[in-house]
Amino acid sequence: MAAAAIIKVLVAAAFLMPALLLPRATEGVNWGTVSAHRMPPPVVVDLLRANGIAKVKLFDADPAVLHALADSGVQVMVGIRNEALAGIAASPAAADAWVAQNVSRYVAARGGFDIRYIAVGNEPFLTSYEGQLQSYVLPAVTNIHQSLVKANLASYIKLVVPCNADAYKSASAPSQGVFRPDLTQIMTQLAAFLSTTAAPFMVNIYPFLSLYQNSDFPQDYAFFDGSSHPVVDGPNVYYNAFDGNFDTLVSALSKIGYGQLPIAIGEVGWPTEGAPSANLDTARAFNQGLISHVLSNKGTPLRPGVPPVDVYLFSLLDEEQKSILPGNFERHWGIFSFDGQAKYPLNLGLGSPVLKNARDVPYLPPRWCVANPGQDLNNVGNHLKLACTMADCTTLYYGGLCNAIGDKGNISYAFNSYYQLQKQDAKSCDFDGLGMITHLDPSIGSF
Repeated sequence: MAAAAIIKVLVAAAFLMPALLLPRATEGVNWGTVSAHRMPPPVVVDLLRANGIAKVKLFDADPAVLHALADSGVQVMVGIRNEALAGIAASPAAADAWVAQNVSRYVAARGGFDIRYIAVGNEPFLTSYEGQLQSYVLPAVTNIHQSLVKANLASYIKLVVPCNADAYKSASAPSQGVFRPDLTQIMTQLAAFLSTTAAPFMVNIYPFLSLYQNSDFPQDYAFFDGSSHPVVDGPNVYYNAFDGNFDTLVSALSKIGYGQLPIAIGEVGWPTEGAPSANLDTARAFNQGLISHVLSNKGTPLRPGVPPVDVYLFSLLDEEQKSILPGNFERHWGIFSFDGQAKYPLNLGLGSPVLKNARDVPYLPPRWCVANPGQDLNNVGNHLKLACTMADCTTLYYGGLCNAIGDKGNISYAFNSYYQLQKQDAKSCDFDGLGMITHLDPSIGSF
């Protein structure tokens, strides 16, 4: 059956089905791997389990990661990358192959893989893509669904399409929420499919970005402690941006006939540096407020007592190789550093505010590359540019944790970042004689 015909059947069936509300909210985390210093996947899985994190959202289906998750008790969402959507949309055989390679073989394997969701793309309707992926999404969803049916997995593994919040908008209040005109038809068909298959609508909500991108945005409205700038929408009053954004989506879904469709939060979080409003205190305040708000089961004004069915914090770990086109903060969303060390106390709902650090992390030997104090550093510019083009220097820039360590400190940090990226290759610390290797840790003032 053609993809369009299957979608039409699902649309018709959806209107005959009662609205389905899935279980109450549970927390998970996004596990991204855009890092040059990746911890071994088994170490990351141990970190998840040590902190009682029972759900994880992946952006692909990395075999090493999936093998590490075997028999872990962690529920998994695997992802189909955006660049794979066109091929899967065009070919049921390609969808069959993807499911066989990335889902079926793990579910059938001994060891107990618990794959619950497949994310079809990641924010494929983002306005910056200028519609390039829109025509692929529904055919890809249909083909993957049919592949799951053939594999007898469709009743257990649900399909979702993580959407950016720019898929909908409101003129002034949540009750006026509507989908973008170019997405109304697609969203109606997608919502029908999700309703029929008992899957949630998945959205990524970032109050941080609202604050970062709008100088007039009230800072207290981004958090959960109450706001002196509430949004009054008829009988409903909104004291935080998360609820306002969530109910804008509820309104948009209502206007296409799916106001009771369950909603899951695919990404939500706050970075720890890279912008004036990004630091350890604000990240802790937002994430702790979010967790407490969601676990209270209060819901929102339009969905009282009905919180999101799942919430995935963004993110588990820092990813120092992510693009910084949106801002330097992109590399600093983790509640843990890249090597699994907790950045701040956070109660995940298990009673303890103390996160447990990763154990058995493999480190390189204690060696550092620093600026050579015996050399003239006035002509270091090109070397700094090389180091910071390849390695991560965002912590040195405005809004970074190390942006006040002085010129020599900046040079040493940049040199060392590049040196560690190159696995401590001695040649990578030369910089025409401006760098030198030391065994004394410069971060504690010993050099």
